[in-house]
Amino acid sequence: MEVPPKSPDGSEKSPQSKELMTSNTESTLCMSSRSESVWTSASRSKWDIYHKPVIVVSVGAAVFLFGVVITSLSCVFPNNKKVYKMCGPAFLSLGLMLLVCGLVWIPIIRKKQKQRQKSQFLQSLKSFFFNR
Repeated sequence: MEVPPKSPDGSEKSPQSKELMTSNTESTLCMSSRSESVWTSASRSKWDIYHKPVIVVSVGAAVFLFGVVITSLSCVFPNNKKVYKMCGPAFLSLGLMLLVCGLVWIPIIRKKQKQRQKSQFLQSLKSFFFNR
């Protein structure tokens, strides 16, 4: 007679754990999947989708404007002209870089969203035809 394996604390395994071991593979595959978005069709808000590029664009615009102010200060206050002329263009370029990266990121996310919608549609068609 086969002895059921014991858990680390010495007790036998419960009947529920035996049922889980012999459960349907489709449900365990769905539960153990790494990408939950394929299996769950919960819609996300626009803020959830676009919050990172919006933050990058906002920070980029703020840094760019700060660079404009610092650069224009070199014209107004000539006593620290070297410091303003050195720091101003650095903030200008950094802000412009963040601004452009955020603006390019938005169409990339839109394209990924369209591909994900197509993928979910094809997945539902596949499951409709093959699970009969």
